[in-house]
Amino acid sequence: MKTLVLVEHEGGQLKDATLAAVTAASKLGDVSLIVAGSGVGGVAEQAAKIAGVTRVEVADDASLEHGLAENVAPLIAERMADYDAFLAPATTTGKNVAPRVAALLDVMQISDILSVEAQDTFTRPIYAGNAIATVKSADAKKVITVRGTAFEKAALEGGSAEVAQVGGSGDKGLSSFVGQEVAHSERPELTSANIIVSGGRALGSSEQFHALIDPLADKLGAAVGASRAAVDAGYAPNDYQVGQTGKIVAPEVYIAVGISGAIQHLAGMKDSKTIVAINKDEDAPIFQVADIGLVGDLFKIVPELTEKL
Repeated sequence: MKTLVLVEHEGGQLKDATLAAVTAASKLGDVSLIVAGSGVGGVAEQAAKIAGVTRVEVADDASLEHGLAENVAPLIAERMADYDAFLAPATTTGKNVAPRVAALLDVMQISDILSVEAQDTFTRPIYAGNAIATVKSADAKKVITVRGTAFEKAALEGGSAEVAQVGGSGDKGLSSFVGQEVAHSERPELTSANIIVSGGRALGSSEQFHALIDPLADKLGAAVGASRAAVDAGYAPNDYQVGQTGKIVAPEVYIAVGISGAIQHLAGMKDSKTIVAINKDEDAPIFQVADIGLVGDLFKIVPELTEKL
């Protein structure tokens, strides 16, 4: 079975989310990658070194510079004449491109897979992760998004894949790039961090959120996350959100501060290796999944914890 994996990249650097998709693809068969963009030679070189990859296709075209899904998806759909399955990380980019590819190929997308049981059989979460469905596809071409936390990351070194240029499909004129606002931080990226400190609505305000959470995260070298309630209340920006409608994470340590543990939030972090919960409500659902629970006033506990680190 021949698979094609979408390479996510930004600022000339390959993103980690690609590596989990490569591992999933390797369970299906031969792995090729596609790098779409403008001036992406450096990304293609990085991709060619990924262990287990046999071929890297490079579509270098001005119409692909900003990765608009309306231009990327037709390109991939054309390339699928040579492949049996297309895989993309279940990220904002992957979720934008994959459904369009599936529609162009007239097949059903298989979303957010957790495992590969056979070349036509996969598992995926339903009901916010409270049940796992096993799905079997009869489609000749498979279109799949991969939950990054469910698969080991392929090694960035050790491969020596063939690099081939493929033609872009041009600008389809369906959308245009206007601009973007990129958040820059010295902290680790949320989905690849080993430690995450998340705050909830109990922090009370944006000022208190950052006054308590940021120093603790900085001491631990951690990324900062937030519950949807905290984001909706304006305490933290959207890209901090962890949960079913935010980012799915599985760090070594997840510290939940003032988070009750709604089912939507648990869906995004319950695969973390060690979960630490700080909450004054001893009956909060978060304690049901926590490995370490501390019942008390977070406004006293967190500063004391930060001071002693």
